[in-house]
Amino acid sequence: MISLDALLEKKEQLGQSRPVIVTHCGSTTRAMQAFEECRLKDTLAGMIVLTIGARKNDVALGITAEQAERLDILHLWKIELADFVRVFNVGGYIGESTRREIEYAQRLGKPIIYLE
Repeated sequence: MISLDALLEKKEQLGQSRPVIVTHCGSTTRAMQAFEECRLKDTLAGMIVLTIGARKNDVALGITAEQAERLDILHLWKIELADFVRVFNVGGYIGESTRREIEYAQRLGKPIIYLE
């Protein structure tokens, strides 16, 4: 296993600036496969990926209305941190939460890339 010091040395040798940060947005009901595929693709491309931490509509998780609202706010923070936003509009679908996120990204002047 590589030590922290060895990793830090390699990081310094690369001389790169901070990686690009992308926030993923979309319907967890309709675009879960896109979330998973693009999370891997963007990570392997060297990006820092900010994505969903929990599916609000997953009954098994027992997410309360208050928790769902806090998750929505947390996602707005992720959009603020991002260099750009990737929207998974599978089949052209954009739900209410995703519309809000797109509006917020636009207000912040963040570039938005749509899957479709």
